[in-house]
Amino acid sequence: MSRMENSPLPSEDMIARLIAQATSDDGAGASNLITLRAIVEEASEAGAARALGRMGLADESAQDDIDELRELLGAWRETKSGALKAALDWIMRGMFALLLIGIAVRLGVPEMVR
Repeated sequence: MSRMENSPLPSEDMIARLIAQATSDDGAGASNLITLRAIVEEASEAGAARALGRMGLADESAQDDIDELRELLGAWRETKSGALKAALDWIMRGMFALLLIGIAVRLGVPEMVR
């Protein structure tokens, strides 16, 4: 469970209370710095939760979805790498075949076969 789920107030209410606490003029500079850091942390968590919600990754199955996407991306990379390697292998085989044909023509193998 995240900190946001454990807090008794919704994140926006918590941020509003922290801002009110930071703007109160009680002369406590160090306390205001701590409060400002808490505001930044709460706002960051609220923004991250909102962004995940908009992307559809705020539910319980989100981690499974991300794991599946990572597996799919890994498989795509392996397939792409394998296809590139296979294409290069075929190109090299074709070049060697052309080289052998060129050598055979230079040596006069077609005339020997006749």
